[in-house]
Amino acid sequence: MAIISFLITVAGATMLLLFAVKMLRNSIERSLGATLRKILTKKANLAGSSLTGVMLAILLQSSAAVALLASGFMASGYLKFSSGLAIVLGGDFGASLLIQILSFKMDLLIPVLLSIGGWLFVKTKHKKRRQLGRALMGIALILVSLQFLRDAMDPVRNSNFLPEIANYLARDFITAFLIGAVLAFVMHSSVAAILMCVTLVQINAIAFPAALSLLLGANLGSAFIPVWLAREAVVDARRILVTNLLLRGSWAILALLGFNLIIDPSTLVLAEPGQSLIFAHIGFNGSLIVLAIPFHRKLELLTIMLMPGDMQNEDDFLMSKPANALDHAVLNNSKQSIACLKRELLRMTDIIECMFETFPQMYRGRNRKQISALQSQDKFVYEALSNIRSFVAKMPTDKYSTNDIKMVRGLMDYAVRLELAADVIAKRLSAMSKQMREEKVFFSDEGWLELLQIYETIRGNLELARNVLVSDDIDSARILVEEKSGVKKAERNSRKRHFARLQNGREESFASSDMHLETLRAFRDINGHISAVAQPILYRNGQLLETRLIQNNEIG
Repeated sequence: MAIISFLITVAGATMLLLFAVKMLRNSIERSLGATLRKILTKKANLAGSSLTGVMLAILLQSSAAVALLASGFMASGYLKFSSGLAIVLGGDFGASLLIQILSFKMDLLIPVLLSIGGWLFVKTKHKKRRQLGRALMGIALILVSLQFLRDAMDPVRNSNFLPEIANYLARDFITAFLIGAVLAFVMHSSVAAILMCVTLVQINAIAFPAALSLLLGANLGSAFIPVWLAREAVVDARRILVTNLLLRGSWAILALLGFNLIIDPSTLVLAEPGQSLIFAHIGFNGSLIVLAIPFHRKLELLTIMLMPGDMQNEDDFLMSKPANALDHAVLNNSKQSIACLKRELLRMTDIIECMFETFPQMYRGRNRKQISALQSQDKFVYEALSNIRSFVAKMPTDKYSTNDIKMVRGLMDYAVRLELAADVIAKRLSAMSKQMREEKVFFSDEGWLELLQIYETIRGNLELARNVLVSDDIDSARILVEEKSGVKKAERNSRKRHFARLQNGREESFASSDMHLETLRAFRDINGHISAVAQPILYRNGQLLETRLIQNNEIG
């Protein structure tokens, strides 16, 4: 019975730990928003990029999140391989420093953090203050989960169950290494997995050598997490993640063999065992930065050889025709019919997102087959719109309520807007890409970065529009409308900076002037079309005036 109680308590403590880490990370991501992009893409030397990775890993509570962000920006052209690698390795080092911070006994802070965090989250309406409250509660819950884990060990510490497992892991370092890797991957958090190992060592539940093997395995498992999550991303996005996996995996295996076959692991016990384990983790990730960064060029060439890229496969995906989501058999049921419409609109959104994601490669690579594939996808979007029109025309409106009819009309209008967005990508952007290839026109570095920043914002708005379509969430709809205004402002600012570069005599800006301005207009139109999903929701809830969005302080 004691064993069952122990397993249930450990499982509960583990789930609470995972929830708390995710809660903390989400609150920081939401509060920072676009600031993350500015932090990641600012120009810096490799040491500065590493420090950026350290800072972001501490903020986001996850080295995997940092790696995924860096890989995405690298694929979009924001980051070079060397800078991206430095950020990812710095993120791993930052995660090890985070474990040091969270390992301090701060039990007295728990009620303080819960009180302040709970009050900010419940009693305030300001978005950033609410997210700060969530973050404080996340930290408190991490400390609570670790205390649960310590308490769970007391009943079984003197039993035969736990010592036998601990002794086996101490003898079989390979099994311990594999368990650590699996544990980190399954938990999708190296921070949570290693905090568990540190806690177990601190209370003498497992010996230091076994914990060291678990720790090294967790480093391998944590490197595999972003590779797995980005398995369907483009090759450019995955290269940096695979490089990190190869580096961390190789270094972890070498350290495992070295400390179990050549060097006595007890030599690393310089302080209390738990603290020594943290020192070992920090040393592992710090040494990896020092050893890997000087060879970034060779690592990039090696990764390109291993993953040369396959535009053919990406084009084939673009050329493929997705399945229709409309079911005419449910026309008599208004709820099911509306659900079918939403699924079809989601399918259209997915196609458009796939089309839009080709922008960086299309403008820089100017792949002719890719442009042809875009035009093929545009036909699929138009077919989807035609099918929706036919579907709506066959609806027995006499069986639908007034609200259902209004919703159907709103979804129909959004289908038209999505088709217009696809036209902008397939016709206007692809035409400009072709013209740039023929005239050998290039943007200035500043102009290209401005376009990429707006492009990334629109990509985020596409995801937000998808969420609004599914959930009908008022807050998300408000944010989407506000982001629409943000894109317009970014367009105006980019246009002003472009004119300033022209006045300063920048040759690239003069040659690419028409392309830059027309791309800005295309971006504004695309964003306006995809943001239209929010307007019916806000109108229905009295959140949208004829000329402007109601401010938060104007609401009841």
